[in-house]
Amino acid sequence: MAIIAIFNQKGGVGKTTTALNLAAAMGRSGRETYGIDLDPQAQLSGIGGITVKSSDDTVFGLFQHSRPLHELVCESACGINIIPSHAELSKVDTLYGKGYNIVNRLNTALQAENWGSGDAHVVIDCSPLIGVLTLNAIFACDCLIVPISADYLSFKGAIQIEKTLKALEQVLKRRVERRYLLTRFDTRRRMAWDVLHMTEERFGNDVCRTRIAENVSLAVSPSLNQTVFEHAPNSRGASDYETLLEELLDNTL
Repeated sequence: MAIIAIFNQKGGVGKTTTALNLAAAMGRSGRETYGIDLDPQAQLSGIGGITVKSSDDTVFGLFQHSRPLHELVCESACGINIIPSHAELSKVDTLYGKGYNIVNRLNTALQAENWGSGDAHVVIDCSPLIGVLTLNAIFACDCLIVPISADYLSFKGAIQIEKTLKALEQVLKRRVERRYLLTRFDTRRRMAWDVLHMTEERFGNDVCRTRIAENVSLAVSPSLNQTVFEHAPNSRGASDYETLLEELLDNTL
């Protein structure tokens, strides 16, 4: 299993931070890694320092003109191969509806490239909305990671995602593997421990053992167009994402 999507409807939970640094950790381990930015806000693309002349040169080109993914890959400033996003992606639902061929388009394109098999790994930074873009990620992924910042509203958002995934099982004819990842975890806050216990009680073995600690380096590195490994390789944030990759490799990938 090698296609991982990162999704939560609630903002500020570390969705893009996780996509960026998990992809970076994969690359550091010698795996061929691609990041796909499916968020119209294009934050992953921005951190990578990627600029494009046309929306057709981004993942929007896949939906608009069925462009193959390998034509859309850009080398980012942080050393990750990224298929960038564009604001035009926000129009995909309106333009194309939610037919099966549309929500399965990314999956079809990944299979055509043979990414997600062998040594090629893919990390997808999802749109923060349940729509065509996120459904594309869910249809394509081997594992969905749901970041939950250590607060109650983020936990409630994860419950809604679980309901959506269960509803999709009838369409997909399979259970989507998922992992709930505690982020911005501050051991000094009682709320953090309360959310952890609620998450474990609700989702059981689907909760990652690894927890991403509240860490200044993780907050600062995107503003420098860097991964945490470039900005502060010896930081707690870097260590946490390396540990997360090891856990996923042991249990999922």
